[in-house]
Amino acid sequence: MSKSKIFLYFCLSFIAGVFLNSIIFFSQRLTLGVLILGILLISVFWRHKKVAVIGFCLIFLVAGIWRHQSAQLKIERSELRHWSDQEKEITLLGVVVKEPDIRLKSIKLAVKVEEMGRVLVTTGKYPEYEYGDKLKITGKLKLPQEFEDFNYKDYLAKDGIYVLMYWPEIEILAQNQGNFIYSKILSFKNKLRESIYSSLSPPQSSILGAIVLGDKRRISEEWKNKLNVAGVRHITCVSGMHIIILSQILMWLGARIGLWRGQAFYFAIILLVLFIIMVGAPASAIRAGIMGGLLLLAQKIGRLRTGGRAITIAATFMLVQNPLLLKADVGFQLSFLATLGIIYLMPIFQSWLAKIHIWRFKLRKLKSLLVMTLAAQIFTLPLLIYNFGYFSLVAPITNILLVPILPYVMVSGFVFSLSGLLWQTLGWVLSWPAWFLLSYLVKIVDWFSQIPWASVSLEISWLWLIPSYLILGCFTYWLVRRQRWKFLEY
Repeated sequence: MSKSKIFLYFCLSFIAGVFLNSIIFFSQRLTLGVLILGILLISVFWRHKKVAVIGFCLIFLVAGIWRHQSAQLKIERSELRHWSDQEKEITLLGVVVKEPDIRLKSIKLAVKVEEMGRVLVTTGKYPEYEYGDKLKITGKLKLPQEFEDFNYKDYLAKDGIYVLMYWPEIEILAQNQGNFIYSKILSFKNKLRESIYSSLSPPQSSILGAIVLGDKRRISEEWKNKLNVAGVRHITCVSGMHIIILSQILMWLGARIGLWRGQAFYFAIILLVLFIIMVGAPASAIRAGIMGGLLLLAQKIGRLRTGGRAITIAATFMLVQNPLLLKADVGFQLSFLATLGIIYLMPIFQSWLAKIHIWRFKLRKLKSLLVMTLAAQIFTLPLLIYNFGYFSLVAPITNILLVPILPYVMVSGFVFSLSGLLWQTLGWVLSWPAWFLLSYLVKIVDWFSQIPWASVSLEISWLWLIPSYLILGCFTYWLVRRQRWKFLEY
């Protein structure tokens, strides 16, 4: 048993501890008993490597349980929660620490109160507030509700927000109190946003804004539903697929401007980091950056099979920092599963399609995109059904028709929005290719979403979710082993 494999088992044990405590509360006695058992196995059977490893795995299991319990304890001890759901108003001083979330009739501000945590403030769209504003807010604190089909409290807690305040009195005390670099990046983002929305009309503008700026909120509910039914909602989210496409574009651009391959790699990484910051650095974008970067690195050094270990290790470190992600953040779950699907299923699908000789020249890139999308969707399908209660029957067709144009949408979108910063007329002229591609996307989504049998409603319990992934995992393991044996025989 190699050291890397042992470390992988430790990481999986930690993740299992976080997962188990997320669904079942472990008492101190039970946790202490598991810890003592682990220590005994190590002490008594330290000469037997496998048994000792099991002992260490139990210790890491306990570490995962304790880490999740400590995060929950922090929420319960929050001073802001103590002042919640009371009739009297309180006054807080804090700084807006994220880009304001602009809704149709309101705006939501994440305000950090020194040494007390964060408050999610809902107020009117005017006067306007910006990142870095220091505010004096007076109002009543409320605890987030737990709905039957959605735990709003846990959803906010993963971002460090434990209380809400609706329509308070707000006074701006100072401006530019945030990070200087981040504020400049947000200012640049706002200029790109103006360039996009002044050159295109909805729904083309809102879809492009979601793809290149992360402005998912600007997509109307009607079009969100259409994208869901058509099975292509993922193209409007900053995901691992977007990061991979963008990295390839940046690598190509670096080579075109005369950089060596090594220099182009670092050029791409730096711009990817800036892109993730520009879209607001949400957890989904950070995960996409980490997992997409690790996947590209595994492909670059020719060790794609070890990518699963790298992704598991990355997920472990993310859960050490924030264990609440595992249960409360669907995006974390989907991105983790989608990347595993790409790592393990994509090579198998590629070997099957290699027998079809029509894949030549540029069609090979198309094949890679389609196979990558299919592998990711298979691994995320049970979780999508569990969380959203339906699945799209037309998704394979719509992804074949739309995923290949995504790189061109991103390139044309960045080109015309950047050109619009220099000269608005030039930006408008260069927006026509993007408009044409987005209009094609809109027509495909609109047409397929109106098909009566386009999607099927299906609700499953979490009790069915676990065996679904056990079966999928075993089947994938069998396929991987079968392909490996065929390679050895050959």
